[in-house]
Amino acid sequence: MTSTHETTAPADLDPANPFAAPSTLPYGLPDFAAIREEHYEPAILAGMAAHRAEVDAIATNPEPATVQNTLEALERAGQLLGRAARAYFNQLPSDSTPGLEDVQERLAPRFAAHQDAINMDARLHARVRSLADAAAAGDLDLEPDTAYLVEKLMKQFQRSGIELSPQDQDTLRDLNARITSLEASFGRKLLAGANEASVLVTDEAELAGLSADARAGARAAAEARGQDGWLLEMQLFTHQNVLASLENPSTRERVQSASMARGATGGENDTREVLLELARLRAEHAQLLGYEHHAAYIAADATAGTTAAVNEMLGRLAPAAVANARREASELAKVSGAPGSGGADGVAAADWSYLNEAVRKQRFNLDDAALRPYLELERVVHDGVFKAAGLLFGLSFTERVDLPGYHPDVRVYEVFDSVEPGEPGTGLGLFLADFYTRESKRGGAWMDSLVVQSDLLGEKPVVVNNLNIVKPPAGEPTLLVWDEVTTLFHEFGHALHGLLSDVRYPSQSGTSVPRDFVEYPSQVNEMWSWEPQILRSFAVHHTTGEPMPAEWVDTMLASRVWGEGFSTTEYLAAALLDQAWHQLTPEQVPTSVEDVLPFEAAALAAAGVDFASVPPRYRSTYFNHIFGGGYSAGYYSYIWSEVLDADTVQWYAENGGLTRENGEAFRRKLLARGGSQDPLASFEDLRGRAAEITPLLERRGLV
Repeated sequence: MTSTHETTAPADLDPANPFAAPSTLPYGLPDFAAIREEHYEPAILAGMAAHRAEVDAIATNPEPATVQNTLEALERAGQLLGRAARAYFNQLPSDSTPGLEDVQERLAPRFAAHQDAINMDARLHARVRSLADAAAAGDLDLEPDTAYLVEKLMKQFQRSGIELSPQDQDTLRDLNARITSLEASFGRKLLAGANEASVLVTDEAELAGLSADARAGARAAAEARGQDGWLLEMQLFTHQNVLASLENPSTRERVQSASMARGATGGENDTREVLLELARLRAEHAQLLGYEHHAAYIAADATAGTTAAVNEMLGRLAPAAVANARREASELAKVSGAPGSGGADGVAAADWSYLNEAVRKQRFNLDDAALRPYLELERVVHDGVFKAAGLLFGLSFTERVDLPGYHPDVRVYEVFDSVEPGEPGTGLGLFLADFYTRESKRGGAWMDSLVVQSDLLGEKPVVVNNLNIVKPPAGEPTLLVWDEVTTLFHEFGHALHGLLSDVRYPSQSGTSVPRDFVEYPSQVNEMWSWEPQILRSFAVHHTTGEPMPAEWVDTMLASRVWGEGFSTTEYLAAALLDQAWHQLTPEQVPTSVEDVLPFEAAALAAAGVDFASVPPRYRSTYFNHIFGGGYSAGYYSYIWSEVLDADTVQWYAENGGLTRENGEAFRRKLLARGGSQDPLASFEDLRGRAAEITPLLERRGLV
């Protein structure tokens, strides 16, 4: 489904370019079978030119500003740029090439300049302000979503420097261009550094404990790079999943050391110089706009409001989390005969997961190796993730093998919306699943949108989930560890936020909400991985078809609090590190790359989370969320959102759990509203009150 409100593409864009006209594929899915690397740059440049012309026509309209000729016109503008840029920025982290990275390097400052030109357009600002003034005076009656759009636009103008002097605006433009370029540079270096840091094992004996399918995946990864042996590729976070299985202490130490050294080893993939300049320029940017530091600038546009609120939350949780982690470390250190334990804090970071598995076996009679045969990817997706969405929201999924993805691993599903169980339903949108890791994909897991839902444009959503699961050899099943299962549910929560959006304006669609709210729906969706009805549906042995033993399921549910000390502490250490970098003034930012790791150590010590056994989930040098992504000074968002999440889980429990009625309430009162109103108002509409922190403290074992 494509928009019927679009101007002709600029004459300088080749009509044969796949982006020159809206895609004719279902739901406007980009025609990846026709798109080539060389199509992106000319389409994006033409899109920028067309967008600027459209905005200029709005700004110079001699008629008085109206909702139709200003707000709706702005929302309709930029469609060529939107479809080209969304496809490009989806493919860049998912299936990058040197050519795509070169395009990013050339275009990053131009994107910043393009946005600045719109946000600093005094004529456009005057038209939006006239609507705001008329509404405030009672002379203009705006629909609630339109009034909220005006409020957000006025704030966006202010935060973009509309009130600065021309000289300061020029300075701000230069800062924005440089910051955007540096963020792109950090991402490129990080991807290359992660590939470089992969651990090659040439003696199979050093892989003792690693499952046969995981070994096969490592073997295939080595072969793909022309290497002889087994390649243990790096995941984005510090603690690598393979550490739970590897019996050889020296192999574990090699993996842990390689993980923690990323970005700080010198050479062309060292990220320290980039992150220092980013921290300083962001601080300068914030001060130019009247904020104390970058963290204050970010918090002011989030539900937190202030850095004081962020600091209070993190400071409240940190001492209890570390104390909990130290108790867990004491338990791990008692594991009899477990090799490799030790270190200044009793348990070496490289050994934590391995010892943790031993404790789980002793205490709960469970371990990842035993669980993996029951956690096969296809079953988890169809009988877990999709089934929960069906029970809650009436959704069903049909794979569309006729529709192309941007990589052979990508699978395309059409999503149907049924009013009544068993009905075929109506087409809601498309879901693209890209589950496997590869050399061209950055680490981590994320959601993107290729088409955003909008009643104004008549468009339905097309969303993408990316994960980094090791791909087994052809014909072999993909068996998961439990963290990968919860990640599948988490990312699909983001997908649902996009798929179930029901708003008028595209700028308010789906996940277009404050950063510290966007993780809330995805974290809620994680809970369905633990729901006994869903868990028992997908936890089936991949060869025998036998369900996971009932006592295992019961034990898994009973063991959820175990390990929260570790997971909460590693997360908080990263969130506090993010705040430490971004609560600096320009003068306080270190000037030498040799100061980066000492600054990190001092910041962790000052926050009381310097526990060597549990290093931060991300160290500064590979903290892509804050230096290469969109979470600068916002990594606290996960725990901030989890307050809402845990309270919502309690709401589900109080109202009967996984039912269609509850799903419909969550959908209509929260997911469907996207960014069309204050997101905390959406939460309070669902919950009937403001959020309370107690459910989170209980979940995390911090009471």
